[in-house]
Amino acid sequence: MLVVAAAIILDDDKVLIAQREEGTNMEFKWEFPGGKLEGDETPEQCLIREIKEELDMIIEPVEIYKAVRHQYKDKDILLLAYICRFLKGEGKPIECNDFKWIHKENLDHYDYTLADIPIVEKLKSDDRYLN
Repeated sequence: MLVVAAAIILDDDKVLIAQREEGTNMEFKWEFPGGKLEGDETPEQCLIREIKEELDMIIEPVEIYKAVRHQYKDKDILLLAYICRFLKGEGKPIECNDFKWIHKENLDHYDYTLADIPIVEKLKSDDRYLN
């Protein structure tokens, strides 16, 4: 099983979503950015590294939000989604096609990867974040 960390990056009343690059698996689908854990790094270390590499942003992982196990045709993944605080950076789509800061009511307007859908659904009904 492949372990992947995803960042639910919050800034005031918005959350960041990223669009997968053309030519990649699930191209142009939207997701919460992140990536595969490398070596013996923790999910939190992975998220800090991946968000810097993909978006040139500095974040602070705060807490685990949801774990999703999903079986794709070619792989079984465990997606660990963390609530993260945005600290700094203008943001650039370095290793993604695009990214957006969106309000909670706009979460339904995007086509997400299958593993990210349960996270979107939880966020939509969770009043602790994105009021």
